[in-house]
Amino acid sequence: MTAVLFDMDGTLVDTERLWEQAVEEEARRLGLGLGDADVAYIRGRAIEDCAAYLASLTGHRADPVRLGASLGARFAELVRGQVVPLPGALALLAALRTAGVPTALVSASPRAVVDTVLDTLGRHWFTTSVAEGETPRTKPAPDPYRAAIGLLGLVPADCVAVEDSPTGVASAEAAGCAVVAVPSLTPIPPGPRRRVVRSLLDVDLALLRSLAPGAFGAPGKPVESLGDL
Repeated sequence: MTAVLFDMDGTLVDTERLWEQAVEEEARRLGLGLGDADVAYIRGRAIEDCAAYLASLTGHRADPVRLGASLGARFAELVRGQVVPLPGALALLAALRTAGVPTALVSASPRAVVDTVLDTLGRHWFTTSVAEGETPRTKPAPDPYRAAIGLLGLVPADCVAVEDSPTGVASAEAAGCAVVAVPSLTPIPPGPRRRVVRSLLDVDLALLRSLAPGAFGAPGKPVESLGDL
């Protein structure tokens, strides 16, 4: 195992419900009521995607850029006041650090929110981080994971991603990573290079090593830069 790449919201910190709260508040302000399908869509997606989605629900009467700014500000406010590490998160990060395994935080949240969480969890746990807006596309596209792998100077097949949403799983797998899925609000089925667990308390070095590249053939070509995306 070369590196472990972590999603943030709903995986390491309990922010998925805060994100839904921010979106639902914005929807109410627009006179919208969100159904189950709408809530499922926003899980794991970037602010700009959700803003565009809400704008479409208004018949494009609302400006998605302003919606995105409002969503981002409200989400950041909620995170600053209520962010909480999920059970097992800090213990797993400590075990990886002790073992000398590089880690990355790969998020669809904006840099301001990512930095707030880094300050809460401890920046020393992570070798690097990638936030929304720092790659050409965000999740479910593979760009964020490919960018993190490139920053680490590694190859996708040598990395294991830890994710909580189908959107994030799709991004990590499209980048070539094996995945440990810890579903938060939406069920995730098992897959060929995917292990589904109940919580981070079920994740240890042995599980992560079992998904390392030796079991899946030769490693791929290193991602050298964003130009290779």
